[in-house]
Amino acid sequence: MITDPVGDLLTRLKNASAVGHESVSVPFSNLKWEIAQVLKAGGYVKDIEKRGKKVRKTMHVALAYDDNGSPRITHAARVSKPGRRMYKGVREIFPVRYGKGMLVLSTPEGVLSDRDAREKKVGGEALFEIW
Repeated sequence: MITDPVGDLLTRLKNASAVGHESVSVPFSNLKWEIAQVLKAGGYVKDIEKRGKKVRKTMHVALAYDDNGSPRITHAARVSKPGRRMYKGVREIFPVRYGKGMLVLSTPEGVLSDRDAREKKVGGEALFEIW
């Protein structure tokens, strides 16, 4: 049983890109789908696809690589964990790695990147940082 589905998603993406896999399959949930959409908009994921029906639904994620073959996802760190939720107001959201990375937040507007959250002037639960 997985107690932290977002942490599981991050670990699968990070491990698959570290060994050079083209894609990875993860169990589907609406939260993971929204996170994958944000990662796709940020350029960390190439493509996302739903597969299966009902209970056996999975999400097939194609990983993005640079022109020289290095993975776009080199590090992912979970900020808010199931035992300790971390919330950030709009004034506490700063660029990650001098703008080279991305912070993903769960806000009342939906799952957003740090840039989008600052643009919409909304804070929320800081899920993870990725670069």
